[in-house]
Amino acid sequence: MDVTTVSDRLSRKVVRNLKERAIEAVLFAAASISVLTTLGIIWVLVSESYHFFEHVPIWTFLTDTMWTPLFSEPRYGILPLLMGTLTTSLVALSVAIPLGTIIAIYLSEFASPRVREVVKPFLELLGGVPTIVYGYFALTVVSPVLQYFFPSLPGFSMLAAGLVMGVAIVPYISSLSEDAMRAVPMSLREGAYAMGSTRFQTAVRVVLPAAISGVLSAYILGISRAVGETMIVAVAAGMQPNFTMNPAEPAQTISAYIVQVAMGDLPHGSVGYQSIFAAGLSLMLMTLFFNILGHVIRRRYREAY
Repeated sequence: MDVTTVSDRLSRKVVRNLKERAIEAVLFAAASISVLTTLGIIWVLVSESYHFFEHVPIWTFLTDTMWTPLFSEPRYGILPLLMGTLTTSLVALSVAIPLGTIIAIYLSEFASPRVREVVKPFLELLGGVPTIVYGYFALTVVSPVLQYFFPSLPGFSMLAAGLVMGVAIVPYISSLSEDAMRAVPMSLREGAYAMGSTRFQTAVRVVLPAAISGVLSAYILGISRAVGETMIVAVAAGMQPNFTMNPAEPAQTISAYIVQVAMGDLPHGSVGYQSIFAAGLSLMLMTLFFNILGHVIRRRYREAY
């Protein structure tokens, strides 16, 4: 036998290794796209914000209570937009967190498999509704209903936008929380039943604390989703940057301002136009803070079974 001849088995192994290397390279390239995209976004935000802060001091940007980039004497204080973002987010979370948690407990501990198979797809379908539809629903349905009970309420308000935004966030919280609760071992439930606990007591005092890391992660995701919401607040909350946390008043959020300027209200390259990058950087830092907080909480309260 010629020693230079490669056996069929060895040649197949070489081909298989080449295929695996090619697949690995494709997967690495796909993963690198997300990293490069993130780095590109950060670069654009930081570079454009740097040019903005050459004209507007950072201290003024962070402490001024007026945001009037379209006026003849513009002022760039992020606090009014920040107050609008936080207020609408708080209203939304006051709806989404209790409702989403209750739905998750029901689906995990009380619903039959048939009911769960029907309800959960509907929840996920609710999460797929375009936010612009939610926005017009808030403007044309929720706002008139609120005005019926509160006649002094204006047509645009953070309350209407926040309530509908909370409904839009419910699927995220309920679905992730339900998955975390169903991951709790059945032995913990059986131990609670053996000690005389009811299904409700088992769900609230055993299953929910055991799944708390996943539930808190769902809450953090809901917070990030509320902070970054755009179209609902742009349509229903109004476009007036008011320095207030009264949900009964109209206001403008950071994301809604970015939409307004992106429609061409300010010339490209002006200080007002560059302000959307500074506002976007502020929004990104807020979301990054909540994501880091969620990671810390998840590691702090994670239970391993």
